[in-house]
Amino acid sequence: MKFLKQHYYIIAGLLLITACKPEIKTPKVTNGGVNFSRYISIGNSLTAGYADGGLYLAGQMNSYPSIVAKQMQAVGGGVFNQPLFSSAQANGSGYLQLAGFSAAGSPNLVPVTTNLAVRGEYTVPGFGNVILYTKYTGDIENYGVPGIKLEQITYAPLGNLNGYYERLLPNDAPTNNTPYLAFITAKPFTFFSNWLGNNDALLYATSGGAGDVLTDPTVFAELDNLLISTLTATGAKGVVATVPDVTSIPYFNTVTVDAIVAGVQKANPSVKGIYINALVSVSGNTYAPRLATSNDLIVLTFPTSMIGTPVTTPFGPLPYGLTPYTPVDNQYVLDANEVSKTREHVVEFNATIKSVAAAHGLAVFDAYAFLNNVKQYGLVVDGVGLNSSYISGGIFSLDGVHLTPRGYAIVANQFIDAINAKYGSSIPETDVASYPGVRFP
Repeated sequence: MKFLKQHYYIIAGLLLITACKPEIKTPKVTNGGVNFSRYISIGNSLTAGYADGGLYLAGQMNSYPSIVAKQMQAVGGGVFNQPLFSSAQANGSGYLQLAGFSAAGSPNLVPVTTNLAVRGEYTVPGFGNVILYTKYTGDIENYGVPGIKLEQITYAPLGNLNGYYERLLPNDAPTNNTPYLAFITAKPFTFFSNWLGNNDALLYATSGGAGDVLTDPTVFAELDNLLISTLTATGAKGVVATVPDVTSIPYFNTVTVDAIVAGVQKANPSVKGIYINALVSVSGNTYAPRLATSNDLIVLTFPTSMIGTPVTTPFGPLPYGLTPYTPVDNQYVLDANEVSKTREHVVEFNATIKSVAAAHGLAVFDAYAFLNNVKQYGLVVDGVGLNSSYISGGIFSLDGVHLTPRGYAIVANQFIDAINAKYGSSIPETDVASYPGVRFP
């Protein structure tokens, strides 16, 4: 009898354990009522998958829209075609590779010049030379065009001035007259992402304020309203991204005034600083030489070896960058007033982007806030620490502006999170750890 009682207790205990066993439920996958069957991406080089100073096949394959599209397949997403370079011309426009480091720790960047997709060059009077790439003739869902501004979406001759756009059009330059806005909306679509607007500030900034102009905020607002109104006219939903703060990228935070001065002072302790030709006021256009401060941003591509080299002047040979008569050229410096001017425009651009998105019920990825946060605090993904440092940070590619595959995967997840939060969908995030950062030799 005692034996039977023990068995009863054991059976009862097993039943109790079974009854208390936690039930593991798989979250229900849903599209939130959004049709993702034809997703298109609109934007510039970031959208195209540009990296390491060029557009090439491996970069295209890791573009953030292609990653988003792959994840969308879990909730009804369709085929996502990109204007890929062929395997025989996989190096596309050419790009930079890391070949190692100097004894001082400087990276040795080597241009890749084989297996390119360059078919020629076209000269535009009054504009310059346009590199022409091998034409792409297939279907397209990724409409990213390196170099394009929001300001240019209705400009019909753009297909003759931008070689990356020219390769997507059926005609050869100079016979193209299809505005970008008409091109991207020629076929029906159900969902879109838009990250236009970066170049409306970035091209001015990366030229040190010398080789481009900032888009007028009023013009930006008019064209953003036109773009979003056109994209949503047939009921399509979408997600838009804000314009990053240009000072959040390593292109402006790697070569610093303090580091240059410290290097010069090792050879000549009497040197007090370097001179730049700086904008006198944010509202003006007058430049004058002055000593640089830490608020002036030196571009990544500045050849520091130029500092101190003799320059011919009316006063005889003087050392480059070390006198007010031989200041560092404008193209190498985004001075403090140019920084303020750029930021003012970007803040206005982003106010427009958010306002227009809200008016049309669209999701928003605030890239401005996100990348500034990464710059300040870094980021931990799957236990891996990442930051905005050049090369070692893991997010930015060798050009200091565009992203690594891992960086694009991080951005893809930010777009996905914004979409899910707005529409109640459950697009799964991608595995960031499966994408590489900068490739070391």
